[in-house]
Amino acid sequence: MSENQMKSKQIGMDLAVSTKETAPAEMNVFRRNDISAEQKTLIRRHRQWLDQFQKEYPLPSHPYQIGVYIRYFNQTKYKNYLDYHKKEFEDTIALCPLWTLVDFYVDTGNIAPNIESAPELCRLLNDCQTGRVNLVITQKISNMSRKAWDLALILRVLASKHIGVYFISEDIFTMATYYRLDARDTEFLVPGLEPLPDDEDERLFLEGEDHVE
Repeated sequence: MSENQMKSKQIGMDLAVSTKETAPAEMNVFRRNDISAEQKTLIRRHRQWLDQFQKEYPLPSHPYQIGVYIRYFNQTKYKNYLDYHKKEFEDTIALCPLWTLVDFYVDTGNIAPNIESAPELCRLLNDCQTGRVNLVITQKISNMSRKAWDLALILRVLASKHIGVYFISEDIFTMATYYRLDARDTEFLVPGLEPLPDDEDERLFLEGEDHVE
């Protein structure tokens, strides 16, 4: 074999190796919305971090004015499934004498809404702003928004008024003390909206110790 033939063969081998390394990864088209490996790693690390703390959640011993947010899309054969779903919330909240169910806020659709296309979410946020609601309960995080930026803004604005959101499926309570630094992060706050001073913030969290399990 001549030197030129050897070089040509070597170049061909190198190109084959390079092509294999840079080729796009295969994906399961039936589960194309699965989260990435990087996102799974971040979630796993966050759960490990949370395991360091005593779990916190809304407790019956604290009085709450509750707004229940539902994103409704009936995938069952039962036409009255929404009524059944509401009844579950009513029965659970009724177990806590200090809790008051203010209202249900129901947006329809099979995907998470944008704020501007979710009139009931907007009504709920308005009731939070006016003091009618001081705890929001919803089934899962994806109910509230399809945009992480919008969701972060909603949660931080509510936290600045000491209004928490409890996501049942993920068992996340946004007013837990281990989320305190996140709640005081001003990156997502609109101009002119400032967190409370440190001393006031600390006092309110100390008074809310009954959130601890």
